[in-house]
Amino acid sequence: MEGEGGAADLENDTRRETAMPTFHVEMFEGRTVEQKRAFVKAVTEAAVKTIGCTPESVDIIITDVKPENWATAGTLWSDPRPESV
Repeated sequence: MEGEGGAADLENDTRRETAMPTFHVEMFEGRTVEQKRAFVKAVTEAAVKTIGCTPESVDIIITDVKPENWATAGTLWSDPRPESV
């Protein structure tokens, strides 16, 4: 019976723990592997500390994006940026 601390509850808790969290990070291309390695280490440590998960349950997916594929306020990041006034 569920909810009474049986094997089914332990299995469900284990599945929930291993299924979370997953971070999807998009950033401009150009970071080195060393920078990414430091970043994922810091994010993993922060997740463990703040939400109480295990390091083994933290997945981080990094997507490198070309500036021509990212826009803010209607302007591609590959285009010249207007100077701040």
